[in-house]
Amino acid sequence: MSQGVNTFGAASAALDFDAELMLRVKEGDEDSFRVLLEKHRNPLVHFLYRMVQDQPVAEELAQEVFLRIYRSRATYEPTAKFTTWLFRIATHLALNSLRDGKNERGQERLDDERDGELPTRQVADRGPTVEQSMLYQARLQEVRDAIASLPEKQRAAVLMHKYEEMDYSQIAKVLECSESAVKSLLFRAYETLRSRLAHMSAGGLK
Repeated sequence: MSQGVNTFGAASAALDFDAELMLRVKEGDEDSFRVLLEKHRNPLVHFLYRMVQDQPVAEELAQEVFLRIYRSRATYEPTAKFTTWLFRIATHLALNSLRDGKNERGQERLDDERDGELPTRQVADRGPTVEQSMLYQARLQEVRDAIASLPEKQRAAVLMHKYEEMDYSQIAKVLECSESAVKSLLFRAYETLRSRLAHMSAGGLK
């Protein structure tokens, strides 16, 4: 997994606390690995779930991601942000899983997804009515269905850009392509989503 280039060294680790933790893991610090696991596991599972639309598969893939990271600890060098490395492994595994057809696309268990940002929005002081809550969930599912129907790389780019708030440069490193290719992927993806979700409000993608 390592790039094998020690160009950034300690300077990169200073800018990225996760990279500093990973360097400690490289030195044999098991506690630092547990910190990384606890910090990134839930966001990673959410990303993988949105990619493969199957919670057990997402959980299994997340476990494999961290297993690969741990196995690569001896050769780790902070040549990029830790999250770039993390999502590069996760994206490759998700794409392989989709292409291999390992995840069964039956009923999507969206109700079982525990999305950290969504419940806090819905449980507001005003107290949404049952009708408002049902409408919110219906629109949320419609957005997720639209994203899930995108071609695989477009879907990955949108999820990283919209939900993980990655910039073009980081997404390009994850997908191992140019920034212009990322912009093209996102342009086509968002055009498709705008067309499919035109009947919804401007905030429909949030």
